[in-house]
Amino acid sequence: MATNIQEFFFDWYPVFGVIFMACLLLVFLRLLRSTMGSTKPETVKANKTAPVLWEDVQGVDAAKDELMDVAEWLRDPKRFAALGARPPGGVLLYGPPGTGKTMLARAVAAQAGVDFYAASGSAFVEMFVGRGAARIRRLFKEARKSGRAVIFIDELDAIGGARSGSGGDGGTSEREQALNQLLVELDGFEKTDATVIVIAASNYVDKLDRALLRPGRFDRQVLVAPPDRHGREAILRSHATGKPLADDLDLTDVARKTTGMTGAQLANALNEAAIIAGRAGRTQVGREDLDEALLRQSVGSQQARRLSPKERRIVAFHEAGHALCRRLLGLDPPEILSIVPRGPALGFVGHSPQEDTYLKSRDQLLDEVVTLLGGRAAEEVVLGESYSGAVDDLSRVHLVCKQMVAEFGMGVALDHDGPPPIALPTGDYAVSDSTRRDVDIASMTLAREAYRRARALLAANRGCLDDLAACALERETLTREELDEIFASHDLHTLVEPRGTGAALVAMTQPPAVPGE
Repeated sequence: MATNIQEFFFDWYPVFGVIFMACLLLVFLRLLRSTMGSTKPETVKANKTAPVLWEDVQGVDAAKDELMDVAEWLRDPKRFAALGARPPGGVLLYGPPGTGKTMLARAVAAQAGVDFYAASGSAFVEMFVGRGAARIRRLFKEARKSGRAVIFIDELDAIGGARSGSGGDGGTSEREQALNQLLVELDGFEKTDATVIVIAASNYVDKLDRALLRPGRFDRQVLVAPPDRHGREAILRSHATGKPLADDLDLTDVARKTTGMTGAQLANALNEAAIIAGRAGRTQVGREDLDEALLRQSVGSQQARRLSPKERRIVAFHEAGHALCRRLLGLDPPEILSIVPRGPALGFVGHSPQEDTYLKSRDQLLDEVVTLLGGRAAEEVVLGESYSGAVDDLSRVHLVCKQMVAEFGMGVALDHDGPPPIALPTGDYAVSDSTRRDVDIASMTLAREAYRRARALLAANRGCLDDLAACALERETLTREELDEIFASHDLHTLVEPRGTGAALVAMTQPPAVPGE
């Protein structure tokens, strides 16, 4: 029996060898085919999906104005060609996440009535060198077949990051080859009658390779910024369509209170409010539902943690210190004070800007630092001890003071010596040790002065501080109306004094004292 098996094996051995080699050859050919870009890249045509209309994109009017002529060019390229104009090589949309960059690109294609090809930058970065470049060639080839088209590349920084020039490993070489191929396609060496405009989006425009941003490639760069108050209201009304709103929900007031929020965040807040209302069995979305949704976005959901009576008292005075300092300094008034744990926070004070602002003075920034330190100062003034709950406040104080000194040139008052009013380069290697020491000392000086002011303000208004904490312990959450009632029942004392004067400054040659000592 064994002899028969051996004979069979030796007789058919050449056949088995041929089959094995054929299988290896097929695997190799398939791998080579995919490496050379025969596989179709992931693209989507807008005419096969629900189009995004121009009027659907709200809150980014400035960006829409800059893209309007791009859509007109795609709609009627001969009109511009008759004037000797050439189409823009590419349009780069940059800004924070969630501001509507993808919607804008889709709206341009829909407005012009052309095909829309979408791909992510990460889709062009593969393990095998050359595969990403081949996918880019195929993408542009397919788009040019359409005659008029928009190619949208999301997360451009995935392939468009600044090149190091050191070669690197296979992954780096693959990314750089994909970038080089993209540059070639943008230059348009393959002359055709097609009109194809590339629109790309990135959240990190400062990290992109400079070759991408020169004229002739992504020669039009459009900032898609978070919407202003009117834009936020338009976004809210657009996403409120189809949702039954209660009479107490004023979207104009909501738009005022949501400064800095993007369109995606506003849409998510309305959706979350509808879920909250549905869970509670209500048939309309009310103000309470949307307020809760906004709190979940900014602070977090309510936690089941139960604090001891001592911890509740500490948190109550801590948050009361924040609220009172904000009120005394005339900053945006506090809208809510709560000692109910949410997310990682044991308590919080919420405030709403009265209007959109884009500039802050040195005094305003110092007042913000005083307010941040109001919680720690209240602990020291009332309880005689400091607690670890202020860690987030202290981190933000460090950031603001460091920015004031190193970026805004606001280390000291204009009539005193100190770090010069210049923006220092980033990175430790860019400045000397003595300069870094001066920056540290100046930022600590600002924090020390702000902490001294916070303690003085709270000590001068101890009665109001005690009432705020007592009401917070009793009700757990105080609304804007309840806070204003408490403030109005006291004769508040605001300490008027020049900020950052010589008496409050530490000599630049001496290390600053630790707050509280």
